[in-house]
Amino acid sequence: MTKKQWREPRRQVAALPFRFDMDGELQVLLVTSRETRRWVIPKGWPMPGRKEHKAAEREAFEEAGLKGRINKTALGTYEYEKRLKSGMTVTCEVKVFPLHVIEQCNRWPEQGQRDLRWIAPDEAADLVQEDGLKLLLHAFVSGEFDEPGGNASDLSLPRRVRTASVAHDPAPLVGETL
Repeated sequence: MTKKQWREPRRQVAALPFRFDMDGELQVLLVTSRETRRWVIPKGWPMPGRKEHKAAEREAFEEAGLKGRINKTALGTYEYEKRLKSGMTVTCEVKVFPLHVIEQCNRWPEQGQRDLRWIAPDEAADLVQEDGLKLLLHAFVSGEFDEPGGNASDLSLPRRVRTASVAHDPAPLVGETL
């Protein structure tokens, strides 16, 4: 017997952490989910009293120890099916905010609970399961920015991406400024 599913999508917020490596190549950070161990970006539920982009920034700190500059404007959204502890599944719509990472702390709340991987965005798109997140990662690396001549290093954003439901691996620089 299948558990009942919520009808309305539940809202979540996420950070898309990015940095540039020593060669100037764009990298994004993926983390594993705690239960299914699939590759995702840091995300969670909105937090009362915090703006959405600030809640996404907090999730990046809690899940990966990241600090940096979060953009106030979302890159886009994607949907996925989340299985709750009760066994019920809910559709979640995730609003994604780019986070230019400056530092990774030595300690953070969920340290040791997840694997972390800095990777090129196109490679990251191959690792994630959610089709909408794949599209966002491809859009982020495509260089299609709103402002002429914009680039990710100055936090210009790729054009918004609307979605329907549907061997470069350096270690993070723990405790160092990136």
